[in-house]
Amino acid sequence: MRRNAERRVALVDGAIEVLAREGARGLTFRAVDTEAAVPPGTASNYFVNRDDLLTQAGMRVYERLKPDDATLDLSLSGAHDREHLAAVMRETVGRVAAFRTGYLALLELRLEATRRPELRAVLTERVRQDLDFNITNHVQSGMPGDPTTVTLLYMAMNWLIVDRLTLPGLFADEEIDALVDAAVERVLPG
Repeated sequence: MRRNAERRVALVDGAIEVLAREGARGLTFRAVDTEAAVPPGTASNYFVNRDDLLTQAGMRVYERLKPDDATLDLSLSGAHDREHLAAVMRETVGRVAAFRTGYLALLELRLEATRRPELRAVLTERVRQDLDFNITNHVQSGMPGDPTTVTLLYMAMNWLIVDRLTLPGLFADEEIDALVDAAVERVLPG
């Protein structure tokens, strides 16, 4: 059967929406077909099995979360001090939280990876690549801190995003910005 790349993307994006809304248990080929507004049976023609769909959904979330070149250039330009790093972290938290369904789907995928070694291997590799990319850019740009700084900020920002998306009333936007600033300040004392 001939496969269409745009349709594959629509199916994977549909899987992300289903994961975010219904969790991993709700992710069926039928649910993905419905979400992507394609004829029944389409997803089964594009994915070998459910594991294949889960893996491709995980990879797609990371594609969509990646900052565009202009955002990346902005984060690397300007003063390389704590204030600039805090601004970069605030942008990151805002950008990632703006793709709510993608991040929630990623949380579902991480939970599912505890039971699926192949998915765990793919997600572990992808997260490691992302962290290594951020560490390399941070160090090469001359930002303050070291690889441990980036890792600690990665851990803090991820949990802040989890709270923002799963318990939206826990912190107001201003509090989130203040917490980001405090995390940077405490990881990089002046």
